[in-house]
Amino acid sequence: MKYIILLGDGMSDEPIAELGGKTPLEAAATPNMDRLSQTGKIGLAATVPEGYPPGSDVANLSVFGYDPAECYSGRSPLEAASMGVELGPDDVAFRLNFVWLEAHYGKLYMGDFSAGHISTEESKLLIETLQEELGGDEFNFYPGVSYRHLMVWKNGKDQLMFTPPHDISTHSIEGNLPQGEGADVLLDLTNSAQMLLNSHPVNNQRVAEKKLPANSIWFWGHGRKPVMETYRQRYNLTGSVISAVDLIRGIGVNAGLNIIEVPGATGYLDTNYRGKAEYAVNSLQDSDFVYVHVEAPDEAGHGGLLKEKIEAIESFDRDVVGTIIENISKIGDCRILVTPDHPTPVEKRTHTSDPVPYILFDSRQDFDSQATGYSEAEAKRCGEIVPGHQLLSMLINDRA
Repeated sequence: MKYIILLGDGMSDEPIAELGGKTPLEAAATPNMDRLSQTGKIGLAATVPEGYPPGSDVANLSVFGYDPAECYSGRSPLEAASMGVELGPDDVAFRLNFVWLEAHYGKLYMGDFSAGHISTEESKLLIETLQEELGGDEFNFYPGVSYRHLMVWKNGKDQLMFTPPHDISTHSIEGNLPQGEGADVLLDLTNSAQMLLNSHPVNNQRVAEKKLPANSIWFWGHGRKPVMETYRQRYNLTGSVISAVDLIRGIGVNAGLNIIEVPGATGYLDTNYRGKAEYAVNSLQDSDFVYVHVEAPDEAGHGGLLKEKIEAIESFDRDVVGTIIENISKIGDCRILVTPDHPTPVEKRTHTSDPVPYILFDSRQDFDSQATGYSEAEAKRCGEIVPGHQLLSMLINDRA
């Protein structure tokens, strides 16, 4: 038996007047997910436990089968694992976004949490400068993908509070700066970085090309190294993870799963959807499990881009879910879980904690769910709410 998770990050949403009261998931053409929902089980999953922030870290840990209450220590330590950065017991890892801060009437606003989706090549040069000028014994900077990077504070403080930059898009940063023990150190580091970035050749070139410059860094998602059992230990499964996002890859590393590189996987709207599914099919020839993560719907949600979110959902359905369905004869007996991790409503431009609609499909049997299609409303009508970390057990409980 093969086990497949297909995750459309932030795919769930809320009713939108412009769509006649439909959600983007309802408005999108999703014949493949509709088909799976009609023959599988459909319901809602609470992937964000009460008291936890609705981040992709918490929500994806849940979908991977880990109870965040037992192992969650922060987002960035998971990303560090993906980057091959080994954290010591006293190290604190921080997500570092390159952002564009915009000045208005004496205040700074979060103009763009991704610095115009700066390229990986450009941001690597910026990180190298930060490491050269500000790194050393206490702080170290590591390049990631696009605007997403890592800073490690040796013997650092962790009793801190941060605001994720995508939560305050277009809002003033006043009142959203780091707070707690060590916040002053991080603010000084940010100010020093701003001086380096404002005159950097990469940003000079971006401005010349009428692109947004990465004129600041933004810390958040901090934590120490987590302790997690591997899939081999927990479930006696081997498997792989396919994602362009360091967070998801880092969860996979901690779970003892293989990380598969897919050409053209960008973590954005232009990602190689079909390639991800094709690599997933091939990976199942010699392993039990694969987790395919697509970031595009989430990015569209954060950008408030309704048309693009619908297109991302349709691409996910056609090129990811559809490709898996096309290859079931090659895969053999399988069980498939299709789900978002959390909602990212386009009108709110940030994550919410609402339960998400999931589909559980078994190639060997028809569950006759009574669903007419795949949507938040149909999942609520046809199924109950289950804790998110139980989804993995539901997927593999019929072992063969």
